[in-house]
Amino acid sequence: METDMTRGNPLPIILKFTLPLLIGNIFQQLYNMADTIIVGRFVGPDALAAVGSTGTIMFLVIGFSQGMSTGFTVLTSQRFGAGDTNGAKRSVANGIILSAFVIIIMTAVSLSFMRPLLMLMNTPENILEDAYTYISIICMGIVANVFYNLFSSYLRSVGNSRIPLLFLIFSACLNVILDLIFIINLGMGVAGAAWATNLSQGISALLCIAYICKKVPVLTPERNHWRLSEADSRHQLSVGIPMALQFGITASGTIIMQSAVNLFGSTAVAAYTATNKFQSMVIQGMMAMGQTMATYSGQNFGKGDIKRIRQGVRLALGTEVIYALLCTIIVCLGLPYALKLFFSGDVDIAVMLPWAKTFIYLCAIFYIPLGTIFIFRNTMQGCGYGFLPMMGGVVELAARLVTAALAIRLLSYPLACACDPAAWFSAAVFTGISYRYIMKKVEKNQADCGSVHQL
Repeated sequence: METDMTRGNPLPIILKFTLPLLIGNIFQQLYNMADTIIVGRFVGPDALAAVGSTGTIMFLVIGFSQGMSTGFTVLTSQRFGAGDTNGAKRSVANGIILSAFVIIIMTAVSLSFMRPLLMLMNTPENILEDAYTYISIICMGIVANVFYNLFSSYLRSVGNSRIPLLFLIFSACLNVILDLIFIINLGMGVAGAAWATNLSQGISALLCIAYICKKVPVLTPERNHWRLSEADSRHQLSVGIPMALQFGITASGTIIMQSAVNLFGSTAVAAYTATNKFQSMVIQGMMAMGQTMATYSGQNFGKGDIKRIRQGVRLALGTEVIYALLCTIIVCLGLPYALKLFFSGDVDIAVMLPWAKTFIYLCAIFYIPLGTIFIFRNTMQGCGYGFLPMMGGVVELAARLVTAALAIRLLSYPLACACDPAAWFSAAVFTGISYRYIMKKVEKNQADCGSVHQL
């Protein structure tokens, strides 16, 4: 079920590849959203606030390790596009070994610094212990998260976005079942939600491994491939480290934003958490398009067809604009109904709505810039350039830092909510300029060398 994205009309290929990713991303969101909804309805709004207050830390820890492992698969995509089967297998084995080191380091570091970080973030005292319990268990499951994302990314690198989707749907449904069992039947509270997430993602990883071994020989390393290659490690780390740092830098900015929101109490945190989960679900199409462009640009870069990369980016941008406008309509009209999913009937939604509306209305204005970030960033990474996309994360961090500092100083909730829009607009400008620079550089290298360098 591999897809060659170097031939044919780009738009149908991009859309066909994006649709399973979109559905998969939605089900991926259901992992955390199910935790939030079930915890909010069956444990209480304080427990929901506790889970929500750790969302930015989870993005930091999981995003960093996930960015590293996803970056390892770019080389596989490029070699597949160039028709180098042996090289693709070697890169798969090398990426698995490197990911094992990432898992060990990230698990140890995250567990060591979790409580001080929560306190530094102004986490309200009445939710601190639940927040610590939840995020600590999630960090114990980094191994499941990294390997699921690694193997599903390997499948996408050769154009197969459907099989990871099927496994993810199964695991998302399993996560909901386990949430209900652990939280309602066993009374495990937030700990049950965290263990349900870890177990579900672990099963996703095992299903991906089994499928690859049986059905995808190009991604199945042979005995002679299982050793660290200096050249492959250098290339994979040169892409993986900037991608990980980009996630880490971006997540650091969201942690600062969460710290500002935390100052307004557990009611504001609960409303912000529920609204942010709703928004994250709606904008998954933007992220799916970005993932598609990473594979699309990687394969075409491997083949040396830079003109086709530019053509695909233009078509993707047009699609993203339409999608962003639809997202704006959905979040503005659907917010009151979405909030009711997260809270039981004895919680006054009218108290939550002012906090929620302030956040969602400010964000919705900037969905178009947000969509362009995913396209430009992933296209550059697919071509093997990680530094400028990482610097886009630095720009996001700076914008969030300045806005959050003002919000904390002035004790302004609207300013706290404006952290994301400020970051999106700044990063959109930076990544757009960076994309133009990278494409000119790639075209110049191609003209000088006669073709893109073989990897």
